[in-house]
Amino acid sequence: MGDVYRNSVKIVGDVLRIADESGTGGVNLTALLRKANLSYSRLANVALKLMEAGLIDEQVQEGQRIYTITSRGRDYLRRYQQFAEIADSFGLKL
Repeated sequence: MGDVYRNSVKIVGDVLRIADESGTGGVNLTALLRKANLSYSRLANVALKLMEAGLIDEQVQEGQRIYTITSRGRDYLRRYQQFAEIADSFGLKL
């Protein structure tokens, strides 16, 4: 993540990766904000789009919002990572 500027595609990839690495228990909003290095408003916007696309699910547990990646989200993440590797092999940055 140490990029000065990340485009929307990279941010989506980061959020999905974090949700995937968090496993079946998901990741709470605070941890996701910190790990993705996003403001609340930016993350809320991204999360809404990901939920509308069926890539992540949001649940409220004990007053906390928990985000989990869906199987569709895992498929997107896998393809995104493959594309990122191909782009990198050609010296391109996403």
